[in-house]
Amino acid sequence: MSIAAVIVAAGRGTRAGAGLPKQWRMLAGRSVAARSVAAFRDHPAVARVVLVVHPEDRDRAEPFAAQGIDVVAGGADRAASVRAGLDALQGSDTSRVLIHDVARPCIDAATIDRVIAALDTAPGAAPAIVVSDALWTGAEGRVTGTKDRTGLFRAQTPQGFHFEAIVAAHAAFDAPAADDVAVARAAGLEVAIVEGHPDNLKITTAADFARAARILETGMDVRLGNGFDVHAFGPGDHVTLCGIRVTHDRGLVGHSDADVGMHAVTDALYGAQAKGDIGQHFPPSDPQWKGAASAHFLRHAADMARSDGFAIANIDCTLICEQPKIGPHAPAMRAELARIAGVDEDRISVKATTSERLGFTGRGEGIACIATATLVRA
Repeated sequence: MSIAAVIVAAGRGTRAGAGLPKQWRMLAGRSVAARSVAAFRDHPAVARVVLVVHPEDRDRAEPFAAQGIDVVAGGADRAASVRAGLDALQGSDTSRVLIHDVARPCIDAATIDRVIAALDTAPGAAPAIVVSDALWTGAEGRVTGTKDRTGLFRAQTPQGFHFEAIVAAHAAFDAPAADDVAVARAAGLEVAIVEGHPDNLKITTAADFARAARILETGMDVRLGNGFDVHAFGPGDHVTLCGIRVTHDRGLVGHSDADVGMHAVTDALYGAQAKGDIGQHFPPSDPQWKGAASAHFLRHAADMARSDGFAIANIDCTLICEQPKIGPHAPAMRAELARIAGVDEDRISVKATTSERLGFTGRGEGIACIATATLVRA
């Protein structure tokens, strides 16, 4: 048995504001689509993920394709887009499929588990929340009546099905449908109701983004890492610090470009991920890294963090030396670190201090740097 997920992301979703389809808007540091995809990509029971996008959004979806996600073009309506996702799974060993609305980025693993488990005893299953509030009818801003809420549920996704059964149901269905449960029931399939989760909201309006952000903040994975590096002075007419060439009467000695600032920042990022240090990823014994630009190391650490679902919340870097003066170059250093790491400049701090002429830095024998980095994954 192989389980796949089809994530429907081909709508325009402009009611959410910002002039961008809601699935591509940022939510707590990652796009809505990235969060929905990650929930299924990282689920141990899901073997394959298909992302169905609007034809105009293929370029936006390229990063997902690079992660091994199948990206296919959607159709004129939701049902057509679901069929496109199902078609992409034809010929595979998929026996069960979970169909999910991309606009539900707060989906949790436990809800996915319940849907999957229910498919052992039914050809279809979907999460839902019992309606507990009173229901009214209304017109022109006035209550006109009430409705009995007994037996009513608020439907959610993912909606799961035996693969061949839902493929046949969609092939036989030719009418508007609220969701895939409606398609399944029209084909006579039994659909089990499993417990949904109140946090599994569907983003529809701009206000829903704020609510979703609050939900995600409660489950954030925050990592802190630090880095420390030292390089001695040697012959030369400049030093490279945080990617910026600074004229000086001596250079720094090192296997690469000896950028002590960028090395410390890179190690802070690796440390926050518990992924070792620069030496493990780029051994000094390897001649290909001799004289290498340290931007390569920092970019690798930042990209590794993002591939694991982390956003870089901030980087703080302190250079320790008597000379050269850092202050005049700090703005350029911040900008360069931000560019290489792929974050906003206001998340980068570069500052300097002396050691009051104590120790090797005080004697002008070299430069040290200490850095801290914070990563957040929600």
